[in-house]
Amino acid sequence: ILFVLAAMLAVPARAEIPLELTGQAAEGGLMVGKTAPGAAVTLDGKPVMSDANGHFLIGFGRDDAGTKRLTVSQNGETLSRDIAVKDRDFRIERIDGLPQKKVTPDPEAIERIRREKAEMAEAKKITDPSAYFLSGFGWPATGRISGVYGSQRILNGKPRRPHYGTDVAAPEGTPVVALAAGKVTFVHPGMFFNGKTVLIDHGLGLRSVYIHLSDTSVKAGDTVEKGTRIGAIGQTGRATGPHLHFGLTLDETPIDPELVLGEMTK
Repeated sequence: ILFVLAAMLAVPARAEIPLELTGQAAEGGLMVGKTAPGAAVTLDGKPVMSDANGHFLIGFGRDDAGTKRLTVSQNGETLSRDIAVKDRDFRIERIDGLPQKKVTPDPEAIERIRREKAEMAEAKKITDPSAYFLSGFGWPATGRISGVYGSQRILNGKPRRPHYGTDVAAPEGTPVVALAAGKVTFVHPGMFFNGKTVLIDHGLGLRSVYIHLSDTSVKAGDTVEKGTRIGAIGQTGRATGPHLHFGLTLDETPIDPELVLGEMTK
């Protein structure tokens, strides 16, 4: 009996799976997680990519209010946590005076748009398993915030899809920098809607895009650090004045850049 008791006492208790979360649980929010290396992570049953050190990301779309279930599993142990995603109100913006061909493109333009969209979609398939974003985030440009995430635009009286990004209005030529470290996966000299465009992969499915640029100073395959110059503000593509539109996506989920970057410092 004493031998059995001694053996039982010698068996260490199983440690609970570690789980840390930072960020905002709100529509458009992004959360950075850390768990045990090698643990399997899911959100509402869908697999979540993690790096070799257990870092991972979860994000919430514009209409994702409600409770989400985060689950982490390892060695037969499972840890679950409910995340309450806050509801937000989004504003409506009206933009009139755009050239009609930009609002309702002709068949030739539609084919061009389809082709350019496919090119960018191919670039988005590149997902680095390294968490470059751990370098931190910073604003890619400074100026007046002229467009916000989640707002719905009505162009020449016709409702369009919600605005998934942030607009910064500033003089043409104002430098634009990478908002975090990563790898450039796509550079375009002039898309129909976006104009000159740069796409950066920040790891684990997180990407940033910068459009309407007047010039670009990087190429696909380049590695950039937070603050590396990638181009300059312009008004190429569908733009009514010089500004930077930049967006963040986690896989296919549009994230609100302002919730991630915080208040702009000038």
